[in-house]
Amino acid sequence: MTFLHPSVLALAALLTGAAVYGYVALQRRRRAALVAAGFGTLAGGGVRRHLPYALLLAALPVLLVGLARPQAEVAVPRVSGTVLLAFDISNSMAATDVTPSRLGAAQAAATTFVQEQPDTVDVGVLVFGDQALLTQAPTADHDVAAAAINRAAAGGGTSLGQAILVGLGTITGKPVSLPEDGAAPADLGYWPSATMVIFSDGQDTGGPDAQAAAELAASAGVRIQTVGVGTTQGATVEVDGFQLGTALDETLLTSVAQVTGGSYLAAGDAATLTDTTTSIDLRLTTEKEPLELTAPFAAAALLLLTIGGLLGTRWHGRIV
Repeated sequence: MTFLHPSVLALAALLTGAAVYGYVALQRRRRAALVAAGFGTLAGGGVRRHLPYALLLAALPVLLVGLARPQAEVAVPRVSGTVLLAFDISNSMAATDVTPSRLGAAQAAATTFVQEQPDTVDVGVLVFGDQALLTQAPTADHDVAAAAINRAAAGGGTSLGQAILVGLGTITGKPVSLPEDGAAPADLGYWPSATMVIFSDGQDTGGPDAQAAAELAASAGVRIQTVGVGTTQGATVEVDGFQLGTALDETLLTSVAQVTGGSYLAAGDAATLTDTTTSIDLRLTTEKEPLELTAPFAAAALLLLTIGGLLGTRWHGRIV
């Protein structure tokens, strides 16, 4: 416990000591007067005589400690940390089985998600096709993050593993790659307040192994949430003059999320996708905040004064 005005504590001790000394001195003079007058049997005192005044005296230091404005630190749970939003911008994300397109629906849902986050959450944005690129470093300025989301455009292949590695590099602040065969994984530290949210249709066309990258994320305490964008019925997209079929593949997205302790969220249409983002499970952390205890101390002092006054009136016909 700390005090905003600790000097008041010295005053509390001084006044309380003076009040106790004065009460004891008063009782001694009273006893001496009764003995001198031949009423020695009345000079004693029991609980009834002293308890009301003891309560009144006890209220004094309690009230003065309250005036010193005591504070205690309490752990308050809150959503905080870093959220890195990763968007699949491969050619298949231009498919229109989700209106206006898979990528467009993901951008709209993610923008709503970002705007609903408290300022204790830093939001970063990366996009990935054949390669992954951080387009906005984690920031508490959610308008800036939303603008980065809406700049994404579809084109190229898909490397989910590369997205995870670049995301880990952003979170840890150093380049991250998968270890060579037989080599021990790099020590990335532990980042339990970081979450990656990947928006993708799950069609991985190459690059680092996504499962191995997810295991590396899990070892660093980074949880991955995946959001499936598209439908299992699929659609066609035109790439270099060719019509290619594409459908939502949930298997890899589910596996990647589960490895890290996250979850896979399916969204078959734009409306469901927007609703899905409200189910994204961010990390709850605790942060110590000062809690002022002046009111409880004042209430305790008032209670002592009230009880002491009532007992004094009932037993002695007066308060003091």
